[in-house]
Amino acid sequence: MSRTLSGQDRPALQKIIEEMTESGFTGVSLRVQDDTEHWEGSAGVRELGESAKPAVNGHVRIGSNTKTFTAAVVLQLVAEGTLGLDTPVAGHLTGLGLDPEISVRMLLQHTSGVFNFTGEYYDDGTFVPGIAATTAGQEWVDSRFRTYPPQELVRLALSKPARFRPGTDWSYSNTNYVLARLLIEEVTGRSFAEEMQRLVLGPLGLADTVVPESDPEIPEPHAHAYYRYEESGVSKTVDVTRQNPSWISTGGDMISTPRDLHTFISALTGGKLLPAPLLAEMCTPHPKAGYGFGVFVQKAGEDGVTLITHNGGMAGHAALMYSTQDGSKTLTAALSYVDDATMSMAAAFQTATQKLVAEVFGSGQAEAADAAEAAAPAR
Repeated sequence: MSRTLSGQDRPALQKIIEEMTESGFTGVSLRVQDDTEHWEGSAGVRELGESAKPAVNGHVRIGSNTKTFTAAVVLQLVAEGTLGLDTPVAGHLTGLGLDPEISVRMLLQHTSGVFNFTGEYYDDGTFVPGIAATTAGQEWVDSRFRTYPPQELVRLALSKPARFRPGTDWSYSNTNYVLARLLIEEVTGRSFAEEMQRLVLGPLGLADTVVPESDPEIPEPHAHAYYRYEESGVSKTVDVTRQNPSWISTGGDMISTPRDLHTFISALTGGKLLPAPLLAEMCTPHPKAGYGFGVFVQKAGEDGVTLITHNGGMAGHAALMYSTQDGSKTLTAALSYVDDATMSMAAAFQTATQKLVAEVFGSGQAEAADAAEAAAPAR
């Protein structure tokens, strides 16, 4: 059992999370753990207008960290022999019109070329919008309890031109992981939530991690999430803690806590979930973006340790998840903030994560390739 440290034991960490709230985050809950000790701390407020601090192990919508959990399930099905990494997906998901060249591997590594159903940014600066739920402003606020079947998200994406021929380039697309969800359900005959429970949540005892599907609730304790928009020239801030997350599906719908995120990522990188060859493939980065299968592979500074990570955000909530390659040291966090159409928290998010990584894992600053996406991935 690791020894618990107090804020006085790690004043630099407490200072960083307090600086994060000064930069605009409404709440921060942080956990840092290694083989012998762990530190937990929080800063900011649980709810705007109140004084109570966020719980140190509160629930949060983890956004794109969902992809790491999903990849772990797919890879366990590969280990069981149910799937092959280079198996064409179209053979299992018939009727969608998928390119027959798209393989399981391409979904997990974002090399399929499929359009991102939450909207696509192109190199020339053009933005092509996706589903209506990801339109900034009052439209999203008013539609946030609508249920979107995953097939609807996929069909919208496949109605758009592919970005490139499968396997020839890299582009981050939430659609890949909704396809992975449908694939899991098709080959097992069970729901995604059931397979997640069987293969990850149950074995690791992750009682505070939830696959919400279309349920708008989030377990207590939790900090509140907010969204700001303009209506007739007037700025409005709305509490969006309750929302139907089916609009993002396995692109980023799960709920967890800093403690459960630690348990998950340390078990994954420590070899407790996957056979060594599959874990090695998962953590082999694509040269364009440093992305493996559901994880980024980054350096903590030019000469620092290699980190396995994925951050994520979802309309006023965000989560951090970093681990050394062997799982011996982790950094996990739950963040709350006021989201908006301009993703105004993205710069503060990147600065804060770089400071935390430098403090916990050594000198230098880790790359933050998905920082803007983690701050507000849907719009």
